Amino acid sequence: MKEENVILVNEKDEQIGLMPKLEAHEKAVLHRAFSVFVLNNKNEIMLQQRAHQKYHSPLLWTNTCCSHQRDGETNIQAGSRRLFEEMGFETGLKELFHFIYKAPFDNGLTEHELDHVMIGYYNDNPKINTEEVENWKWMSIDDVKNDIQLHPEIYTVWFKIIFDEFYHFLEDHKI
Repeated sequence: MKEENVILVNEKDEQIGLMPKLEAHEKAVLHRAFSVFVLNNKNEIMLQQRAHQKYHSPLLWTNTCCSHQRDGETNIQAGSRRLFEEMGFETGLKELFHFIYKAPFDNGLTEHELDHVMIGYYNDNPKINTEEVENWKWMSIDDVKNDIQLHPEIYTVWFKIIFDEFYHFLEDHKI
């Protein structure tokens, strides 16, 4: 299978090129990404535990799904595609905001992303793709905030950044 490219961007989110995903993470080049948060009618977030075979952050808990846009794909199209690929369902998504972060990993790779955060609503159980997702659960926003303080090591870097700085965006979007 051919390695996917990521979209290289400047700080204004203007596309400046393409690069293989692994190379972009090795070189810590700024690229476009997205994070999807799905909430239910109890205002709980569907969290996923990343699969054990992931090349970074395996078995860590994170938002419902995340990945990289493909060339020519809108943020919403990318989020919808990946939500179905990872979690096995479709729902409408709305873009909330974006931010830039840079986080090195123990394996020598670095995430340097302009991350578009999206929200959607769903009340059923997902049909997880076990190549991508180890497990999943619903958690309230308050329980996630408390658990991150007690057990920060079990969550992905980007998820902790989003939650620390932006959880009010999720609270403001109650059904």
